[in-house]
Amino acid sequence: MAKMTPRTLSGFMELLPAPQQQMERIMEVLRRTYSLYGFTPLDTPVIESSDVLLAKGGGETEKQIYRFQKGDADLSLRFDLTVPLAKYVALHYNDLTFPFRRYQIGKVYRGERAQRGRFREFYQADIDIIGDGKLSIVNEAEIPAIIYKTFSTLGLKRFQIRVNNRKILNGFYALLGLTEKSGDIMRTVDKLDKIGPEKVKAILMDEEIALTEAQADEILKFIAISGANEEVLAALEGYRGRNEVFDQGLAELNTVVKYLAAFGVPAENFAVDLTIARGLDYYTGTVYETTLLDHPEIGSVCSGGRYDNLAEFYTDRQLPGAGISIGLTRLFYVLGEQGMLNPDLPTAPADVLILPMTEDLSAAIGLATALREAGIRAQLHCEEKKFKQKVSYADKLGIPYVIFLGEDEIAAGVVACKDMATGEQTKLEPAATIYRIKAGLAEKEKGAVILG
Repeated sequence: MAKMTPRTLSGFMELLPAPQQQMERIMEVLRRTYSLYGFTPLDTPVIESSDVLLAKGGGETEKQIYRFQKGDADLSLRFDLTVPLAKYVALHYNDLTFPFRRYQIGKVYRGERAQRGRFREFYQADIDIIGDGKLSIVNEAEIPAIIYKTFSTLGLKRFQIRVNNRKILNGFYALLGLTEKSGDIMRTVDKLDKIGPEKVKAILMDEEIALTEAQADEILKFIAISGANEEVLAALEGYRGRNEVFDQGLAELNTVVKYLAAFGVPAENFAVDLTIARGLDYYTGTVYETTLLDHPEIGSVCSGGRYDNLAEFYTDRQLPGAGISIGLTRLFYVLGEQGMLNPDLPTAPADVLILPMTEDLSAAIGLATALREAGIRAQLHCEEKKFKQKVSYADKLGIPYVIFLGEDEIAAGVVACKDMATGEQTKLEPAATIYRIKAGLAEKEKGAVILG
């Protein structure tokens, strides 16, 4: 019978054990950090009923959805974690306590063209804070602190959280009488970094958008406001009093900036940036984008914002929220390409490999149990292989310690333990060996996951 050639579908990431351990480390940092801020873990089904998942309908998303029939059921794979969250909150409203703070790390699916760094199946890591009718602006001020803590803990240093407020943009375009064209204008302005101000101005004045030169100049002057956060806010004060929505957005942005230091966010990691728009038909207040300063080609590694009605397609209740999302698979792929994943952190499946040198395995099994009770990951190697092959097994997997347990060691009540990195070998009592291994592991774990 002909053998099927094994293959992985294009656009789907499948990692070897060592990089999988690196990915798991990143996820663990995210879980620990999100938990520090009072977020509860949540998991939702990968498959949903199509009418539930596509309640909003239309747009590019529906073209990319993985949709299929199973019997009479019309089903779809989730394409993000926000729509399932909306369904979840609407469904379990009476059982939840608000504000409801959840984090979720899960796979999502999009049938877009697979290309370098773009995947059809990928992990997203989201947090959202959902209010019942109202949600304090303080939550929007806290999110940059969560972003900062997350990326700092991962080991990154040179990153910037760029923040704007959609009300400022909407109010500004309203006072120019350009509300109906604001979407097209913001999509054009979003290209500023790629094509420059002259080409942006030309597009704003072409037949499709048809702004006057004075209007285009006013917009370019506005989005060019830059400098320290205090300088940007001071410049925005010059527009105060001309539009109510603008004034509300400026007040909210002032509040976010005001609490930054108290939330522990250094000024160098945060910038007010009037070019940030995001989700033209979704976000309604503060919006966020986070970029790596030394790798602008990566684009935003964490984005999100404030929205007024999370579950409008499932309930009449007003459920405002604020949230961010990290495209984890793409970030991991790019970090690996850039050589930014720390190769020195242990990626082995065990901390210790025990090589029994006796026919009776009771002592080796007892030692493995003692190591595990001390929180040390221990593996027994009992295969019929040559001694050199057993040591090579530990070396290939990067297991940091190997224990040899023979008749002499058992009789003397000691353990022979070799540090595979230094070659140092000791013969100590089990308790002392455990202490030595734990101290060595703590030293090996000191590095950050990402080389900042």
